[in-house]
Amino acid sequence: MLLALADGWSVAGWKLEYAPVGAGSYHWTAALRSGGGPEERRFVTVDDLDDKGWLGRTRPAVLAGLRAAMDAAVTLRRAGLGFVAAPVPARTGETVRPLGHGHAITVFPYLDGSSGAWGEPLPAPERGELAAMLAALHQADPAAVRLPRVELALPWRGELEAALTELGQPWTGGPYSEQARALLASAARPVRRHLDTLDRWAPRLAVAAAVITHGEPHPGNVMRAPGGLMLIDWDTAALAPPERDLWLVATESGDEVRRYTELTGHPVDPAALEFYRLRWALDDLSCFLRDLRAPHHPTPGTEDAWLNLETALTALTAT
Repeated sequence: MLLALADGWSVAGWKLEYAPVGAGSYHWTAALRSGGGPEERRFVTVDDLDDKGWLGRTRPAVLAGLRAAMDAAVTLRRAGLGFVAAPVPARTGETVRPLGHGHAITVFPYLDGSSGAWGEPLPAPERGELAAMLAALHQADPAAVRLPRVELALPWRGELEAALTELGQPWTGGPYSEQARALLASAARPVRRHLDTLDRWAPRLAVAAAVITHGEPHPGNVMRAPGGLMLIDWDTAALAPPERDLWLVATESGDEVRRYTELTGHPVDPAALEFYRLRWALDDLSCFLRDLRAPHHPTPGTEDAWLNLETALTALTAT
């Protein structure tokens, strides 16, 4: 990694420290103090190209998708959207460079601040600010970026269907497999019903007008920085109806939706909000089942997958 940083970004002689933050990627802070001046810092992210199924099913496809997303973030920031936490391009102009055969490396400016957490509600003023940020993002020109239109199908739909089909036989992947089978069996009917609902709604959204969306503007990806809120983690950016982002911001008060409509003139579709809320839950479910049906050992990661599977199925059976 040190060689990749030196070759791509001239980050040579920097001190690296692992940063146990976020999920789905590996992170380090890089620091350099020279000439008695202030310390210069960067934030380094390494992504596993086998673990980003929404970007593609092959390593070259995932790398290309990751580059397109990071390129879009740079374009948006240069266009004046200062809340976009965009990467620092390498000397070659690339925003993402391969690291070995199975990983990719990206370098970001270091942001002083703190982020929220998934499931932690933002205060009302911050929700309003986030709604305004999304309004600005959604009014950016989609032709200025090379983002694909997001797939409405679940990336791991096949694994979820297989799990539903194989409920009558033992799952032997590891210590959580049989528990996962029993839990899914108790909720199989509502899960199948929700899959049917997703299939009914998808054709209408497939032809709806698309904007540039972040994909996951939840509190965990909102950083409170000295200059205001920042949106981080742009690897899920894609073209989609605006409700792909808005369901994560909207509350029962309706204030955020009204604010968004005032700024954009776009009336928000409640059915589309529900579609993306349901799609998120089923996507989570399919990923957790995939992990717990596969060969595994008891680790903090598999324990988290089990707990998250319980949470996801509780939410799905309650609706």
